[in-house]
Amino acid sequence: MIIRDTEKELLYLLKHFPAVCILGPRQCGKTTLAKAMVPATKRKTLHLDLEKQSDVVKLHDAEAFLEEQKEMCVVIDEVQTMPALFKALRPLIDEYRKPGRFVLLGSASPELVRGVSESLAGRIAYVELSPFSISELDEKFVLNKHWFRGGFPLSYLAKSNAIALKWMDDFIRTYVERDLNVLFNTTFPRQIMNRFWQMLAHFHGGIWKAETFAGSLGVTAPTINRYLEFLEGAFIIHRLSAYAHNTKKRLVKAPKIYIRDTGLLHRLLSIETLDALMGNPQVGNSWEGYVVEEIRKQLPKNLRMYYYRTHDGAECDVVLEKGNKIVACIEIKLSNAPTVSKGFHYCIAELKSKQNFVITPNADTYPHSAIIKVCGVVDFIKKELPKL
Repeated sequence: MIIRDTEKELLYLLKHFPAVCILGPRQCGKTTLAKAMVPATKRKTLHLDLEKQSDVVKLHDAEAFLEEQKEMCVVIDEVQTMPALFKALRPLIDEYRKPGRFVLLGSASPELVRGVSESLAGRIAYVELSPFSISELDEKFVLNKHWFRGGFPLSYLAKSNAIALKWMDDFIRTYVERDLNVLFNTTFPRQIMNRFWQMLAHFHGGIWKAETFAGSLGVTAPTINRYLEFLEGAFIIHRLSAYAHNTKKRLVKAPKIYIRDTGLLHRLLSIETLDALMGNPQVGNSWEGYVVEEIRKQLPKNLRMYYYRTHDGAECDVVLEKGNKIVACIEIKLSNAPTVSKGFHYCIAELKSKQNFVITPNADTYPHSAIIKVCGVVDFIKKELPKL
């Protein structure tokens, strides 16, 4: 069994909060993690899955039913499908505020599920679970496999690429046809949403322009922004904000858009082998997105992450800020023998960062200059990032 990075944090929260919510995309391992960690509460466990009608019926009078389980740890899966449940949990927690009473598993950001954030404010702790990350994989870890297949357990651990591709096809189709509607209790036009996913894959790593997507899909810019918000709330895409603080330069301020899991990205692009990926025009953008997401997964809570781009075209792929100070600039390169762009040097000088990195797939760690270090992505994630 792969040990998840969130295990220690989850154990701590279970000992201190009456309700803990594990958030993340569907099929990323939330139920498996909960089953592994809940025994630490030393309570008997009741597992409810709100996609099973028999479990939904049990919660017809949720407050009465859960009151009878007050000595148990109640795990409730896909909790966002029943927003009213959060209001029922509030008095139960206030009357018997013991840690580890409820473990809620959700596939949608609570900010997008009406009533959730307000109902349990101060009573619930959130932890995000992503698909497998570099730091979670053991010595048998193969970088190219993780990059190509992505980190969803049933894709990464599949016995063959053919099985992984079939799983991703089913995952994408189910999300487009059913899951997004269920997660957010709305109705998305299937054909438009399917085309939107395809467009996002080809736009991966690009600077967001809602009007371009809206025009191509025949909808309004507010509508397409709402679709993007829901995909972000379902943990499918990530918006990387532009850094525009404390500078008088004319900067690009729109966010960059990435599909968070590169396995899904490659399937949406109809890339079926690693060799095909290496020959695809999107390979550079794919690698950039992979590194951005791996950094995001491991980012310490005291760091904030941006990209930086001037209107003249000078760009830094990742900027890390602590407080109001830039602590690192990062350029992402697919080559293991990278050259450093003039634009990256310009960004370093402009942002006055002391630690700067060029991240490659497998290069040895070495100083490129007095202020720039070249390193492979695994070394950066495991050794360099924790020191920033």
